Amino acid sequence: MSAPIAPPPAGDSTLDRVLALAAVPGHARSVDLALRTLDVTLAGAALVVLAVPMGAVAAGVAAASGRPVFYRGRRVGRAGRPFQTFKFRTLHPGAEDRLAGLIGADLDARAEAEITPLGRVLRQTHVDELPQLICVLRGDMSIVGPRPVRPAFFAQLVEEIPQYWQRLVVPPGLTGMAQLRMTRSIGWEEKLAHDLEWIADRSVALYLRIILATVIRVVRRSLGAPDREPS
Repeated sequence: MSAPIAPPPAGDSTLDRVLALAAVPGHARSVDLALRTLDVTLAGAALVVLAVPMGAVAAGVAAASGRPVFYRGRRVGRAGRPFQTFKFRTLHPGAEDRLAGLIGADLDARAEAEITPLGRVLRQTHVDELPQLICVLRGDMSIVGPRPVRPAFFAQLVEEIPQYWQRLVVPPGLTGMAQLRMTRSIGWEEKLAHDLEWIADRSVALYLRIILATVIRVVRRSLGAPDREPS
């Protein structure tokens, strides 16, 4: 495991300081080129293979609850650069306006009531995440990495957890160690520990193991089997 990253330098605000430090070159490793090559290869192949099923899902969302078909939202990416993410819409139209300003448990509770019947199935099987493969091809995301966070939520978390900025040294991911291991009871500090484990130990072998574990989990959920407790 690599040595801890130094704390951020002084600046105008906590957010300014952590974004400035995350943007400093020097966090890249030789393995990152191999991981990027795998991202492009796997995401490109998946989009070709899944083009027809994804088209059917888009048509189903439009037929069930109208347009827009996709949810678009800003997230914080590698080195603090914002980007726009895409998912199949799983909430009722206009839900984003009704949920604006909510975070954490309040957001989870209110969002639960906004999920459409089809959206619930898409979330259960993670099919709603598939359009993010476009973000992977663009280089905004990786298949494996920390879960992308909304800018306002990130600003709050770096105030509460001094080390939270360290997630920004790698691209956010569709899946990752925290996503596989976390439950409702896990706090943000523990999620961060899992993210930092990926950042410190990232390798091609670990990348492939996480993808395989994610596929197994999605298949189990699709078949109605309960998730196993994190080890």
